[in-house]
Amino acid sequence: MPQMAPIGWLSLFIIFSFTFILFSMINYYSMIYQSPKSKILKKSFFNSMNWKW
Repeated sequence: MPQMAPIGWLSLFIIFSFTFILFSMINYYSMIYQSPKSKILKKSFFNSMNWKW
């Protein structure tokens, strides 16, 4: 079985590292985060709309 030259391993490492970083960045920036303030405002708005019978 032939062995790979060190430059082959280095290029594989660089390609896989770049792919992993790109995949992680795409996953991170594809999420839409909502700030906690908007949740508090929505909660207080809906709580004030409740009728007390």
